[in-house]
Formats: sequence, structure tokens, C-alpha cells
Amino acid sequence: MLKGISPLLSPELLAELCRMGHGDEIVLSDAHFPAHTLNKRVIRADGLTVTQLLDGILPLFELDAYVESPVIMMQPVPGDTFDPNVEVRYREVIDRHAPKTPKIARIERFAFYERAKQAYCVLLTGETAIYGNIILKKGVTPLG
Repeated sequence: MLKGISPLLSPELLAELCRMGHGDEIVLSDAHFPAHTLNKRVIRADGLTVTQLLDGILPLFELDAYVESPVIMMQPVPGDTFDPNVEVRYREVIDRHAPKTPKIARIERFAFYERAKQAYCVLLTGETAIYGNIILKKGVTPLG
């Protein structure tokens, strides 16, 4: 057990967060997401929500300040219903840890899948909210 690090973050996840470089992306996916189909590096976090994991990751993880959208979610398919409170919950956590983060961008479903294929890794969570997927782009950790 390490002091100051959420016990929800597995040693495997901590190692991958450390290995990620500036500009690398991690997908925090809902339980419905085809993680193993899209990416070779999948970390399982069954039973945990994206909100819980965001709250554990963001104190350790600088978001990229050099891009327009360091945080991206999947745009719902036309005709689908989704809960807008999912984004509200994610934004509350983001604002607590990185309040200067720009608005969360939304991209089309298959564009999101392509992004997931190129991501450093996918964190497959137990999140049950539909369209509960989110991408974080890692930034440069400030000195001091």
C-alpha cells in the first residue's frame, strides 16, 4: 500500500500510467466496450466505475495542455438515448483535480474506436452507463 495513492488503482495500472509518455492516451471504458478487440494492452478494473478511477488517476496524471481537447467522450449514435449526467459526473471529478481543463470533446463512435486502437492502453471498468467511455491524453508533468 502506498500513501497518497488511491487503493482502487492496481499495481498494473500504476505501472502503465508511469510508462505513458506525453501525448499518449488512455481509454477508461465502460463494461460494454470492445476493449480486447480494439487494443492489445487492456487493464481490467471490474467492479469499479469510471468516476472512481478518474478520481484516483487525475491526482497522478497531468492532462495535455498543448491540445484543444485532452478529454474526449463518445458521441451517442443518432436515435440512442444516454444519460447526460454521466458527463456531469466525470466533469465534476476533472474540475476537482484539473479545473483548467477545456470542455470535454465528443467524437463519433467509430472515430472513438479508431482512437482506442491507437491508445496506449484501455482500462476496462465495471461502468454500466451507456456511452460511459472517456479518453485522457497525458501531458507533461510540471517541475516543482
